[in-house]
Amino acid sequence: MRTGRWIAAGIGIAAIGAAAVYAQFRNTEEPEFSLVRAEGEFELRDYPALVVAEVTSSGDRQRASGASFRRLAAYIFAQDRPEGGDKIAMTAPVLQDETQPGEWRMRFVMPAKYTLETLPPAPADITLTQVPARQMAAIRFSGNGAERDLALMEARLRDWMMAQGLMPAGEAEFAFYDAPMVPGPLRRNEVLIPVAAD
Repeated sequence: MRTGRWIAAGIGIAAIGAAAVYAQFRNTEEPEFSLVRAEGEFELRDYPALVVAEVTSSGDRQRASGASFRRLAAYIFAQDRPEGGDKIAMTAPVLQDETQPGEWRMRFVMPAKYTLETLPPAPADITLTQVPARQMAAIRFSGNGAERDLALMEARLRDWMMAQGLMPAGEAEFAFYDAPMVPGPLRRNEVLIPVAAD
């Protein structure tokens, strides 16, 4: 009987912790966009130019993801900067795309208050750049962002784009909004594909 109570208490504490993490990350700054069209799980969005910090790592996506995240986190939390300085707030989502086979780029979008001129200098392996304004098709889904799910959602998004007469202007990007400790059913993930101008 006591064992059952301890198990129930442990589950309750874990649920409270997960809810707290979920709430914390839901208050994270996200890039503004204008919604052009919405149809169920699909959206067409206009994004303004975004300032990002990016790094590229080699290997399979999961391993590259971990290495890139640690490098970018060290930059924004002032752990690995040529001149130190204040921390930069974490934003969501974390963006990832494959620039060539086995090469994965990860981007942290910088808070809107920063420009390329006002950001602290970055280490040599981290690039600070501005992504031009662009239109993106998006599909939103929950889960842990497994390879199979990403591939399935990308295929569904491409089918929707074709049905809408939208031409891709580049490769798919993956957007992850939550920390790894957030349970899969509560996570927000997206596949984004840039759309060619008319």
